[in-house]
Amino acid sequence: MLYRTAHRFPQKMAITYGEKSWTYSALVALVDRIAANLAADGICPGDRVALLSRNSHWFVALRFAVARCGAVLVPINFMLTSDEVAFILSNCEPTILFVDHHCAAAGRSAAMQVGLDRVIAMQGGPLGRDGYREAGDFSAFLVDAPAMPDTTISASSLAQIIYTSGTESRPKGAMLTHDSVLWQYQSCVIDCEWTDRAVVLNALPLFHCAQLDAFLGPALQVGASNIIVDSPAPDIVLPLMAARGVTSFFAPPTVWISLLRSPLFDACDLSRLTHGYYGASIMPVEILKELRSRVPGLRLWNCYGQTEIAPVAAVLRPEDQERKAGSAGKPVLHVETRVVDEAMADVVPGEVGEIVHRSPQLFNGYWRDPARTQEAFAGGWFHSGDLATTDAEGFITVVDRKKDMIKSGGENVSSREVEEVIYQLGEVSEVAVVGIPHDRWIEMVCAAIVLKQGSTLSAADVIAFCRSRLATFKVPKKVCFVDSLPKNASGKLLKRDLRIQLSDAAS
Repeated sequence: MLYRTAHRFPQKMAITYGEKSWTYSALVALVDRIAANLAADGICPGDRVALLSRNSHWFVALRFAVARCGAVLVPINFMLTSDEVAFILSNCEPTILFVDHHCAAAGRSAAMQVGLDRVIAMQGGPLGRDGYREAGDFSAFLVDAPAMPDTTISASSLAQIIYTSGTESRPKGAMLTHDSVLWQYQSCVIDCEWTDRAVVLNALPLFHCAQLDAFLGPALQVGASNIIVDSPAPDIVLPLMAARGVTSFFAPPTVWISLLRSPLFDACDLSRLTHGYYGASIMPVEILKELRSRVPGLRLWNCYGQTEIAPVAAVLRPEDQERKAGSAGKPVLHVETRVVDEAMADVVPGEVGEIVHRSPQLFNGYWRDPARTQEAFAGGWFHSGDLATTDAEGFITVVDRKKDMIKSGGENVSSREVEEVIYQLGEVSEVAVVGIPHDRWIEMVCAAIVLKQGSTLSAADVIAFCRSRLATFKVPKKVCFVDSLPKNASGKLLKRDLRIQLSDAAS
């Protein structure tokens, strides 16, 4: 893929990170050089190559070099503790681990726990206090090396193992083939309207397949120019958008909200930002309206999916944002989706069921976990774990994750429905609704709210507002005001952590 793009746009800028830029031809030459050195170092097709790093140009180069030599990339969440990293290393058994200087300590500790002695410090790496130095230096992989022999890589061979951040105590490794990834690229190019004219700001973590494969990958496939930064912080993102003429940007709603609340938002020229993408959760309707009002030229796409489908499964297109607000849209080009009951029968429009998929984008299963793989594909379709409805036009609206549906007093309460109501309060910056244990109700509806700067609001105000718009059993029985909501490195809300936090406070 990358070679075809370089043939079409050899001198076009492919990657910019800080002061460093590579054209497509330079990127391909670098990928070839790193791949040749990986092979010379003994990395064979099928070997796992772990990468613990923040976003950088080296991350991008390694991603394609690992694929070039037929090895399997295992990108690891840099927010994990050394013990959590050690679990992933012990599970996937990589031949080698690359770390950047931010993650050197955690990577070194995790590698020592599992007996992995091949740790490569990207761009050198610090000397540990105990005198331990990483087993190798990344510069050794950048030198000229004999050209790699042509390696036939089957489309069905593994390209990467992405460990999900799911709800279980241990993450699962989703096995994605070259076929899975490339089919998904095609879906994104068509349904998200990628072209070579795009200037893309990649700010979410590349260890997550959303930024890596739904945005960076398709953008490189069509020949777009990509800017890499290691944080979606407003003071980084907004000035860059203005200075570099960014046209395309992806972030979850929480990040879009943080941009809107920044004093820099109105000071930066965002007139060239025409393609905005969001995912991980539905954009609150009030935030959607505010975005469209303050950036009139911005067209928005909601990208729905999950790691196991590489990851985009459905898209709500710009022309449907207002008339189908809150919807996940329709399946993308290469995905077939149904909403079914427990007997795998299609539910009627308006009835709640589980989203299931069939697609060449789907993963091959969970690494070394046949039981969970079999469970995920029960009935021949992949079970997403998301509850949803469809309408007469086939638009899918996610009601909740199965695990996020609140069961209060025997009634099902959609946390998302309650959140949408609370977002109508002008003082609210962010809100998350969860169920916490209750002696009488088993679970009670609890809302955690972050207020806009300088705003005031009482719990009684929130409850009264909800009572005027929701059935009694859906109204929060407890409202907590917090400084921030727990999120992972991708900006995705961690409702599991929030439940624990609010449950502990209530006990």
